[in-house]
Amino acid sequence: MSPDSDTQNDARAELRSKLETLARNFRWVWDLPTQRLFTRIATDGWEVGQRAPLAMLASLNNPEWDELVNDETFVADTAACYDDLMGYLGTASARLVPQVAYFSPEFGVAESLPQYSGGLGVLAGDHLKAASDHDLSLVGIGLFYRQGFFRQEIQQEVGQIEHYHDLDPHLIGLEQVPGARTTVQIGGEAVAVQVWKANVGRISLYLLDTHVEGNSEAAMHITNRLYGGDQEHRLRQELVLGIGGVRVLSAMGMTPHVFHLNEGHAGFLALERIRAHIINTGESLDTTVNTLRQSMVFTTHTPVPAGIDRFSRELIDRYLSHWCQSVGVELSDLMSLGYFPADGDQEFNMAAFCLRVAGRANGVSRLHGKVSREMFAPIWPNTPHFEVPITSVTNGVHAPTWAAPEVQHLFERVIGGHWPNATPEEWSNVMSISDEEMREVRVAARTRLVHFVRERLAARGVPNAEMALDPHALTVGFARRFATYKRATLLLSDRDRLVALLNNPDRPVQIVFAGKAHPADEPGKALLRQTLEASADPELEGKFVFLDDYDIGVARALYHGSDVWLNNPIRPYEACGTSGEKAAINGALNLSVLDGWWDEMHDGANGWAIPSFMEFADQSERDAAEVAVLYDVFGGEIVPLFYEGGQALSSRWLGRVRHTWASLGPRVSAARMVNDYRERLYDPASQHHATFGAGEAYPQRMD
Repeated sequence: MSPDSDTQNDARAELRSKLETLARNFRWVWDLPTQRLFTRIATDGWEVGQRAPLAMLASLNNPEWDELVNDETFVADTAACYDDLMGYLGTASARLVPQVAYFSPEFGVAESLPQYSGGLGVLAGDHLKAASDHDLSLVGIGLFYRQGFFRQEIQQEVGQIEHYHDLDPHLIGLEQVPGARTTVQIGGEAVAVQVWKANVGRISLYLLDTHVEGNSEAAMHITNRLYGGDQEHRLRQELVLGIGGVRVLSAMGMTPHVFHLNEGHAGFLALERIRAHIINTGESLDTTVNTLRQSMVFTTHTPVPAGIDRFSRELIDRYLSHWCQSVGVELSDLMSLGYFPADGDQEFNMAAFCLRVAGRANGVSRLHGKVSREMFAPIWPNTPHFEVPITSVTNGVHAPTWAAPEVQHLFERVIGGHWPNATPEEWSNVMSISDEEMREVRVAARTRLVHFVRERLAARGVPNAEMALDPHALTVGFARRFATYKRATLLLSDRDRLVALLNNPDRPVQIVFAGKAHPADEPGKALLRQTLEASADPELEGKFVFLDDYDIGVARALYHGSDVWLNNPIRPYEACGTSGEKAAINGALNLSVLDGWWDEMHDGANGWAIPSFMEFADQSERDAAEVAVLYDVFGGEIVPLFYEGGQALSSRWLGRVRHTWASLGPRVSAARMVNDYRERLYDPASQHHATFGAGEAYPQRMD
């Protein structure tokens, strides 16, 4: 081999090593220079399609690598991105153990790591990213689902078809953690658990996996799919997450001061902490619960009782009788911790359990906090609703992840590079952005969305896909889980007005839908089929479209390109609804029911409110009243304003967009959210843990 060949091989190896290092840290998800680097390698749709950098790098052949090595500018840019990442990581505070352990059943960090189904997981991913940017002492704990959440195939006559595919953990950015293995007693089997690590900026996310040689086939399948199987399967997963997660932390020498339970699915972590404490101290169950609860935070995301996990006494007996024996308590003592009056004494309610074992609890918007205090008031029977100890921290979104590149450049110019963390006063600088600049940015993002939609429809075999949508028309986005309370088909309930809205040649309007129904949710699937039928209606063809296989990539394209973001759930069933926050960051105006975050942040000028006719007992009457107002707002306010003066994106419309950025920018940010958690929940819990160890049976409200 010639010296030149050796030099070329060394250069190729060095370049590949740096690119793979960049790809193995999910900071690339929100770092624009690194994304631009990968865009230069990608041959298809990086900006709005699938972003899987490790798989992309693995697919390159030697001639392609040589071409990159010989591109001096590319090599220099790679070195700059690599050095920037090393600098970012190097500024992390030195610490022996994380202060906060954040447990969640799902994490939506990137579409290439499909360990999420919807808002709960994406919120958890944004929490980690914001914690990284703020150098918060935090570690994430979740499960590694070998098949992730399902991939959605759409067949026009059938509807949704679910497909599952095995994931290669090495190609999606995970690395195994050999020293973190543990076992968890699941029924009659000691189930071995291995651990994978994802680097999310400065934050480590550990994912537990039962696909371990030596486990039974049933045990290996515990972590096969997100939200797959029946209630017993769900219980087995939650035992691995909670008990296994605490043991993994212990195996790695980590003793966090605060344990954050992101929804009730993570609640069983308390059992392992209780067990260890009783064995170490000999204290009673009640004393132990009151000691440990001061260091636990519980976030509920569920505004309706039906959304809470419940397990029968028979299942609890089958899977946790050994736990009761190990700490010397009766099964009835454990069941009492999960008792909720409306369920009776034969059901173990995970939310009730978490509220009893966690010293601090919160909903995810002000309205949701109020709803939660009312819903869970029976746990505190002698306490007025307004004094029930559940506060609220309104969800935010990690703006650098979700904002279009053009929007970020605008913010950097008028606010500064620190724009995601800017003060309200600094956000007011967006009022200086010119109409011309804003039109250019909005049209570019909408045009990308149109191209993305056409490509997706063509791949699905939809007729006339190349003619779908108009890059200059007012575009309405609707993307979310097809749960019945979200009322995805509300617009379809008045077909005549929908046809009229979408077929005005002088003021064209178009609607893009996306979403998945849970595999077991037949009513949700029925709503999805109705949406598909509407997309095939000859009078709506090309103006009302449905995008298949909804994921982070599809959502991002919609947030970037939509002018109006539609949200019409049944109030107050939307706990927060962060999709509207992501759309607002990109310059969309919200048209939403006053639910979740919108109830507290709508000011009359940053979007439109759909009133809720809660006085109607009959849901169909309520739907009819609300959809009538929705169409009135579209026809009487939104469309005329958008096309005012005969120009799309009129000056007054863009004025509203500027006001939206100024009024919502600092409030919908995950930076604000994480800071709220730190100041109001994490720091008090950590200080109480360090100073007292034990405390009151119930905390005071923190609103």
